[in-house]
Amino acid sequence: MKTVSAVTDLRRERQTLSGTLGLVPTMGALHEGHLSLVRRAKAENDHVGVSIFVNPAQFNPNEDLSKYPHSLERDLQLLDNEGVHLVWTPTPDIVYPPGYQTYISVEEVARPLEGERRPGHFRGVATVVAKLFNAFTPHRAYFGQKDAQQVVVVKRMAADLNFPLEIVVCPTVREPDGLAMSSRNVYLNPQERQTAAVLYRALCAAKHAYDSGERRGDSLRAIMASAIAVEPLAQIDYVSAADPDTLAELQTVERGALLSLAVRIGNTRLIDNFLLTETPNSKLQTPNLRFGL
Repeated sequence: MKTVSAVTDLRRERQTLSGTLGLVPTMGALHEGHLSLVRRAKAENDHVGVSIFVNPAQFNPNEDLSKYPHSLERDLQLLDNEGVHLVWTPTPDIVYPPGYQTYISVEEVARPLEGERRPGHFRGVATVVAKLFNAFTPHRAYFGQKDAQQVVVVKRMAADLNFPLEIVVCPTVREPDGLAMSSRNVYLNPQERQTAAVLYRALCAAKHAYDSGERRGDSLRAIMASAIAVEPLAQIDYVSAADPDTLAELQTVERGALLSLAVRIGNTRLIDNFLLTETPNSKLQTPNLRFGL
């Protein structure tokens, strides 16, 4: 496994890799969710590249950039164990050198939900992902369904800017109690960690209603909100039942929906989602609830 920091070194090493390359962008503090993306990339490509970069451009001034978990030595060992070929670990001044002025703004799909609560977040995401695509020139890039709006934004950006690659979306990996794996889970104390499973329970409650025939968006949102309200430590940021492509809130679910939510547990903000898809018999497709699609 080659680990490099400079862009010139990354491009030189990239040129030595013939065949297809799958890219897994990360901010480090790797967990099983990240490793599932690496394994999928390895199964579908000749080589795997991974970036480890905590992107300051996607954090607001009041967010947890300085506290974001770092474990580079451990991360590199995990990636080496998985057979990754190339890892890029740039510093902020490499990605955004002095005088840097160019950013990418995706419009409609970046505005609601996370975009509304975290102004500028997706501007930072779209910019750094575009730079990763340019530097790695991958054939495929792998993202987790847990960050559902990020997936929509990245897909839109890649299509609009004509990047010649495939965006592969992989299932959310969950703990045994349903909590979506996230680097931020380490912030939770034991009581908060127990409470955090309420996100999954809220999504399951709305899914059950959907499977039983509920198609009113307001009802699905209310079901999620009610499930969360029973936990004193949980504070709702938003609950959503939106169009999977446009992210506009739905009054009536006619062709599936993205159920998503953001909840604060103590000082930690967690997000999660279920993607509901219509079938001929109007039942939700959940091939493996353990992984929470």
